[in-house]
Amino acid sequence: MKVSLRGRALLGDFVHAPVRGEIEVLADHVIRIGDDGMIVSVGPAADGVPEGTLELPQGQVVLPGFVDLHVHAPQYPQLGLALDEPLEVWLGKYTFPLEARYADLDFARAAYGTLVSDLLAGGTTTALYFATVHREATQLLAEICLAKGQRGLVGKVVMDNPDTSPGYYRDETAEAAVADTRAVIDRIRALPGNDRVLPVITPRFIPSCTDDALAGLGALAQECGCHVQTHCSESDWAHGYALERYGQTDTAALDGFGLLTRKTVLAHSVFLTDADMDTVRDAGAGVAHCALSNMYFANAVFPLRRALEKGVHVGLGTDISGGPSASMFEACRTTVQASRLLETGTDSDVPRETRGHPGTSIDMKTAFHLATAGGGEALELPIGLFRAGFHFDAIAIDPSAELGAIRLFGAQAVERIEQILYGASRTNIAATWVGGDQVSGTTLNSLLI
Repeated sequence: MKVSLRGRALLGDFVHAPVRGEIEVLADHVIRIGDDGMIVSVGPAADGVPEGTLELPQGQVVLPGFVDLHVHAPQYPQLGLALDEPLEVWLGKYTFPLEARYADLDFARAAYGTLVSDLLAGGTTTALYFATVHREATQLLAEICLAKGQRGLVGKVVMDNPDTSPGYYRDETAEAAVADTRAVIDRIRALPGNDRVLPVITPRFIPSCTDDALAGLGALAQECGCHVQTHCSESDWAHGYALERYGQTDTAALDGFGLLTRKTVLAHSVFLTDADMDTVRDAGAGVAHCALSNMYFANAVFPLRRALEKGVHVGLGTDISGGPSASMFEACRTTVQASRLLETGTDSDVPRETRGHPGTSIDMKTAFHLATAGGGEALELPIGLFRAGFHFDAIAIDPSAELGAIRLFGAQAVERIEQILYGASRTNIAATWVGGDQVSGTTLNSLLI
């Protein structure tokens, strides 16, 4: 039986990253959670421990749940497949045929159910999902998120451009695409007991959409106030397509269609110009930085530090299945690694002085912030921090798990957070909570007192 923390308090060691580049350790603290799953208070145990408080097992530490800003839910069955192909080939040869299968709701139910369970077990408490063009299957994904307890943001993919979308897998017309998107929004908002799943307007990317579809979705975004997600300047091919079609970047084009809002998340955005970054920042929109998948399909490294210094909201994404790992721990690690490659350069034939881009690397503390609080800020949701007024979305890490990958050799977990972030595997996650409800894990149940 899983343990709900709603209306209760938890005593233990907590670690979060409220500020980029800094980690805050809340050792021997008590977090009180309200009946609604929101954090009521956070304070030292020395100030008093309420009666009936539950105590975390010795040696474990609680981190905020991860926020994955870019997941292609239907692509989970092909995780790690054909990553040697160019993006446009990979989409047409493998991805679109797979996504077309989600017209079969039995197939969709099995695949989506496995995905959501696996992500929760891996510590992803919030996921921003691309679904497929199918209205019924998209609604089913939202229902599965709600049933399994994940904080999900779910969007029906729009792709109506016959020049770039295969006949067997696309919206019939722009009008039908917008109408189906509206229907999904209404359905998700009407789900009984829905306190954690939100609808998302989701043009796949500019190449897949006609102007009529983009304009219709932009008008719908202004009307309903929903989140918006799309791909932006992911690769040379995608970035160049918008330049050829509009004579301007896809950032500028999306803005012109009304699709850049405070609730917009742009996946990848590797080739954003300085002017694009200003546009994204001024709109309050965010970027889903997908360092691992960028290595396969983006043709370049996203200038993460430049975006952060410009004030752009940035979180991290796995980009299942363009990224061959569903782990947000891995997303943190790859984010650090990619930034170091950008800073030092990669071509050994170029002199050291001109090989890289000095001052562009980030550290693990910053990556951890982006994967938690940064993702919450990009979505404009109160998640990713242990603060009053935030949802208690959290994961308990057991560094001593026998089959885990962390070895602290007697050190306290709170002293070695960076080692935990670099070494943790799914086995080290003892429990996952969303809104105070335990949604994954069993180890913790018998150890709470």
